[in-house]
This record gives sequence, C-alpha cells and structure tokens, in this order.
Amino acid sequence: MAGHDKGRLWLPMAPLPLLLAGCIPAPVQDSAPYAAPLPPAQPAPAIPPSPSMPPQPVRPEPQMIERKPVWTAQQVTANARTVAASLYSVQPGDTLRGIGNRTGAGSDAIARANGLAPPYALRPGQSLSIPGGRYHAVAEGETGIAIAVAYGVRWSDIVDINGLTEPYVLRRGQRLLLPGGEMPAAPVAAAPVRAPASSLEQRAAAFRIDIDDVLTGGQPAVAEEKPRAVAKAQPRPLPSNVPIAQPGGFSGPFAWPLKGNILSHFGPGESGAKNNGIDIAAPIGTPIRAAADGVVAYAGDSIAVFGGLVLITHGSGWVSAYGHANRIDVVRGQKVTKGQVIGLSGDTGYASKPKLHFELRKDRVPINPMTQLPTP
Repeated sequence: MAGHDKGRLWLPMAPLPLLLAGCIPAPVQDSAPYAAPLPPAQPAPAIPPSPSMPPQPVRPEPQMIERKPVWTAQQVTANARTVAASLYSVQPGDTLRGIGNRTGAGSDAIARANGLAPPYALRPGQSLSIPGGRYHAVAEGETGIAIAVAYGVRWSDIVDINGLTEPYVLRRGQRLLLPGGEMPAAPVAAAPVRAPASSLEQRAAAFRIDIDDVLTGGQPAVAEEKPRAVAKAQPRPLPSNVPIAQPGGFSGPFAWPLKGNILSHFGPGESGAKNNGIDIAAPIGTPIRAAADGVVAYAGDSIAVFGGLVLITHGSGWVSAYGHANRIDVVRGQKVTKGQVIGLSGDTGYASKPKLHFELRKDRVPINPMTQLPTP
C-alpha cells in the first residue's frame, strides 16, 4: 500500500536497477516510436445470439504498455566531499563560483549563507561564511532522483536545503548540499562516529518517489552552454542529456481527460488515505485526452502505484497527471494540444478496476480537479 507523509503520496520502491527508469531517456533512433500502438486483436467470428438469451457485451482485451526500455538510469557515484565550516577572505579577481571550487562548497550555498543576490558582486577583503556539509558535484546527465538514490536521502529534502526552484534543471559542476550532513559552525573536538556499513544500503532500500519527485528531480543536468530543448509535436524521445522545454504561461481552462463516473474524490477517503486527484471509471481502451496544451514531462510505467503514467506541464506552475494507462502514445519532451489523445485507459499499477487517476498540481501543490474542470 502507498504511505503518506504530510499529505504527500509516497510510492513503494521498485528494484534499484529499475527505480529510475522514468528519469532519463535512453538514446533512441528518430524513426523508432516510444510506444507504438499494438495491433488490434482479430475479432472472433460473430455467433448469432440465442432467442432465449440477449446479446452479451464483449469486454475489450487489455492492451498492455510495450515493455521496451523507455529510459535508462544513469549511474551516480556517491563521492560527496565533506567540507568544514569556515570563513573565507575574498581576494582580488575572485568570483563566487571560483570560491566554491576552491573551498569545495556550493556557490549557491555560499550565496544563501551570506545573503548575496545576483550578480553576486564581491569586494576584496570581504569575509564570507563557507557553510559546512557534504557536497555532491553534479555530472552531466545526472538527475536529482538518481542523486537522491545514490545517497539514500529524499530528493524533496535536497530541493528544500538547496533552495531549488522551477524548472529544477541542474547544471554540470553544480555542488548540491546533501541533507543530514551539515557541519557545525565551529569544529567540535570529538571522535567521528562511523555509520554502520549497511546504513547507506538501508536508506536506499527505503527510498520512495512520488509525482512531485519526478517533476522536480527528473530533469538531466546539462552544461550551461548546451541549448535547451524545443518541444515538437512529433513523438521522438529526447537525448538523455537534454532537459524538456518549459511551456510559457498557462491560459486555461482545463478540459476533462475522459468522461465517466467519479469513483473517488479529492482528499481523504474512507480509509483516511489522501487522494491527490480523482479517479474516473473508464472501460479499458478508452482514449485519454490532454486536459490542456503543454509539454510531456514524463511518460512511462516506472512508478508502481500508477502503472502507465503521463505527466504534462502547462506553464505557470500547472501540471496534469494521468495514471493507470494501458497504453501511452506520447514521449518525454513532446508538445501536445488540448484534447489530443495521449494514451488509452486501463487498470495498470495498483488499480482494482479499469479507471483513470487524474491530478492537477499548481506550484507542486495538488489541487482538487473538480474546481478547475467544467461542469459535466
């Protein structure tokens, strides 16, 4: 069962080799589609109904998502450098990034610790506080989730401690401060306590990801000089080291992704578990349509709870989520339009019956979809 932490839905962990399969796209030939529609099953010969028995509806055979590797995880080596808290006197010609390289601390962390704001003007003789802690130097192509797994910490905690903001694209060489390893302001004369050898493995085994983690930690780190991706309508996966394009401002409104009875509403249910969206009854194979124009941020089935899942960013902090799909017809980085079919509904993941799980989020906060959708 899924757990909960301060209103967030935490998802059971897949085996480590597959955990990040939805975070980094593997290079794919341009001509190879991500999830080509499966060939329709040949219909059985029609049998005339018995005069005493009315015709029975035929339930369509489920079409499962193609089990090709969509994205491949990039290995992250846990080689963080521990930096002691100290003071640094600015020298002529120093830059904030240069000081970070010299001390081993992140330049962003130094700026926050000293209340510096862009363009980060420094003056010779200025005294800067160097925040201590463990710092991971980001390599090109690494995602935030992969970094979090490598150290067995929550990505959301890394986001908070580093003050990361949208669009959450890491840069090559950026030093991320890791939670739980902050150094005291002054050295303490005490023997270091060595953690048990299995502690890192135990933390990694307890690692969980949710939709928010995918949205904020699924972008690969890039070199600053690398151009950003431009969203295209063609379903062609992006290279592993290219972040998705970010849509402009959202002009709204949202539309229903499909029509059906509401099985469960937003908020706490009978069991007390919080639903961050709504669940809509839909026969297997019902077309799922994009609720608004946007860019696909994720398309895959790596998150066990939701099975086939599509996340679309719409701009202005809005994101829509579509879970339990049996087939996905879009890829990460693809531009979609309102009403466009992005897949077929199903009962994948932890669904007990055919349905669509639908969420809307604004600035990472789940919003009741019923307040944003037109009256049925």
